[in-house]
Amino acid sequence: MAVIAAYCFVDLPDAPGLRALLEQGARQAGLMGTVIVAPEGLNLSLAGAPDAVQGWLDALMADPRFAGMDIKRHASDRIPFGRLRVKLKPEIIRMNQPAVRPAAERAPAVDAPTLVRWLEQGHCDAGRPVLLLDTRNAFEVDHGAFEGAIDWRLHKFSDFPAALQAHAAELQGKTVVSYCTGGIRCEKAALWMAQAGVPNVLQLEGGILRYFEATGTAPHWRGECFVFDERTALAAADTAGAA
Repeated sequence: MAVIAAYCFVDLPDAPGLRALLEQGARQAGLMGTVIVAPEGLNLSLAGAPDAVQGWLDALMADPRFAGMDIKRHASDRIPFGRLRVKLKPEIIRMNQPAVRPAAERAPAVDAPTLVRWLEQGHCDAGRPVLLLDTRNAFEVDHGAFEGAIDWRLHKFSDFPAALQAHAAELQGKTVVSYCTGGIRCEKAALWMAQAGVPNVLQLEGGILRYFEATGTAPHWRGECFVFDERTALAAADTAGAA
């Protein structure tokens, strides 16, 4: 089976109608998983027969708003979702900060090979220490994380702004790389930190899943990556075999 994950921050004034169309197409294709549609964008994790998944994606990406969406793909011996849910929400990941608008301005990013090089050499290319900031919930972090990363024991992502206010001093003088599972939370977190006056903030491009895909052996990572489906957690090797 093919498993895909993707998100896209883009203004969607037609979110209710788009939700209905995406659900109809996914049901016709026999797909399982979750699609979240919001005025700020789209977030999806789906699985099904490879041809069915690709056909649904082709129809989606025929819309110019989604043409450049970054798709994470891997193969699985089973569909890891029990049903299909296509939901309309106020945000694709709840932060409760309307001033954070990734569709208007994307946070600067660092790709996986560059991050590996920085971690190996002990500093970024500007000579600053690299601080990895985990923006996931505490229970996710406990399954696995980057070596030396900090996390603020978040119960939910909307706690992040208050946590930043309490811990901002820890970030001074460093290049801060925020990371999460697929990129959504760390992108919003990087934007919020920049707006709060924290200098030298980046997001990890594509999150942990893209890091696993790009590096294979996931250097400097320990444990597994928690995922919100029947698999519970993935090791780096589990993301091989893209369909």
